[in-house]
Amino acid sequence: MNDHPTGSLIAPARTHPDARVEIGGAGDGTDWTTVCRYGDLTPGRGVTALVSGEQVAVFRDEGGTLYALDNRDPVSGAYVISRGITGSLGGAPVVTSPMYKETYDLRTGARVDEDGGATAERLRTWPVRAVHPAAPPAPEPPPPPPALVPAAPARRGRTLTDWRPEDPAFWERTGARVARRNLLLSVLTEHIGFSVWSMWSVLVLFLGPEYGIDPAGKFTLTAVPTVVGGVLRLPYTYAVARFGGRAWTVFSSLLLLVPTLLMAAVLRPGVSFTTLLLVASVAGVGGGNFASSMANINAFYPGRLKGRALGVNAGVGNIGVPVVQLAGLLVLATAGAGHPVLLPLAYVPLIVLATLGALRWMDDLPAVRDARPALREIVRDGHTWGISLLYIGTFGSFIGFSFAFGLVLQTQFHDQFDTPVKVASLTFIGPLLGSLFRPYGGALADRLGGARVTLAVFAAMAASSALVLAAARAHWAAVFFAGFITLFVLSGLGNGSTYRMIPAVHGTRVRRATTLIGFAGAVGALGGVLVNVAFRQSFLSTGNGEWAYAGFLAFYGVCAAVTYGVYGRRRLG
Repeated sequence: MNDHPTGSLIAPARTHPDARVEIGGAGDGTDWTTVCRYGDLTPGRGVTALVSGEQVAVFRDEGGTLYALDNRDPVSGAYVISRGITGSLGGAPVVTSPMYKETYDLRTGARVDEDGGATAERLRTWPVRAVHPAAPPAPEPPPPPPALVPAAPARRGRTLTDWRPEDPAFWERTGARVARRNLLLSVLTEHIGFSVWSMWSVLVLFLGPEYGIDPAGKFTLTAVPTVVGGVLRLPYTYAVARFGGRAWTVFSSLLLLVPTLLMAAVLRPGVSFTTLLLVASVAGVGGGNFASSMANINAFYPGRLKGRALGVNAGVGNIGVPVVQLAGLLVLATAGAGHPVLLPLAYVPLIVLATLGALRWMDDLPAVRDARPALREIVRDGHTWGISLLYIGTFGSFIGFSFAFGLVLQTQFHDQFDTPVKVASLTFIGPLLGSLFRPYGGALADRLGGARVTLAVFAAMAASSALVLAAARAHWAAVFFAGFITLFVLSGLGNGSTYRMIPAVHGTRVRRATTLIGFAGAVGALGGVLVNVAFRQSFLSTGNGEWAYAGFLAFYGVCAAVTYGVYGRRRLG
């Protein structure tokens, strides 16, 4: 689409409040999208509209003039122009971005300096007009009886044929209720998937001397499901576009029965290590649920609510890790280390209920089915690999530490953590805090910028790794534990801030941004494998984890350098 030379329209003095505000999407005046009523716009304040998949900031000034500009702040990459402060500068109507306070001419989109002069930077402008209604508006229909619920959107089977989340009236009437229902069921399935995926981080604590597996072998058992889950994330993202969100959620939820029943069948003293490896690899199917769930829920919510919805989806899903670790602690404390099969069996009825709930109450969206991942486009973009590297440092650390921390405590400080119950009573704390802090990372990135928050996170993670290394050498268990908990919290913050950098990189290219979310999630999960391999080799070679801690410190330093060098404010802008 070509830029329109001006985004302003001088509305008549008596524009009817019910006039339709339309934005030209083709740039030639032939393709107009209705975004709201003229009376819905408050003079001096902006709103956000979605036109041809791109966010547009729409303003009405005190004189009735309409303006339409790109909603993306080109300096910070945040979609915030509609929340800017309007006014005049040198007689020109302007809007000031709430991020770094750059000022833009509402008529041309050009950035203006303090003296009112135009600069080379500019926002794209859109043609905008007010179309008067042909006839007086029809009277409001009578409200439904109290016992009735709002009409459901049109559907064909379980596929919604009418879905307009960007339409405020539609969203308030029926859309919000349907989206919340699908979010709840999607989160439930993803949460259980995370629990199944990370279950081996708990089960290795049950494997006593009678199983004949050394610490290196146990680290291998936790690494295998991590790598399988990471690899599956990319095809799981494609599956939503191919089969639909509801259908794939039902299938992927039902598939979780396979690893849980296999675990229950083989966890007996005398089982071969090869058998345990094969069963552990099947648990990787739980790791793919995150990618499909995020891709599905993204399509249900309007642009202004996507960040919050995806934050809830990811955060509650991640909590599946500490929940399964708490469940393992309960089994250890009540039944003892001799009954590991109770843990996977406890999840069987939960999986069945989640599958039935998705089958009965979830919906498919045609828009999701028609989406085509832009994988070929993003793999040629250097930013894809830069963001993926940073996500290895954040999510890779979170999931890798979640899988390995119990074994690290048990091996590094065996004299103080000599029973599985002592270990399990502490290992859930880090994953829980990391999950809870993830939404705050996104919120901080909204306020301060994703690159700034991510840079601070990696600098702090490097410092925490140095603390963990020093505590390990001095055999300070309390300081060691505190350092690792700090790493969990920081990785959670970094998960949120790194994901918020993706829209800043790809801007209004929604298809690329969505594909990068799935791709970075897959590569980041593979970082968990590197964490477990690092621990395995360090304990195998030296009997302690000091080499691994030093490696983490160096890697976080590299991530901080990449964040500063590639994604600094000026480069990103």
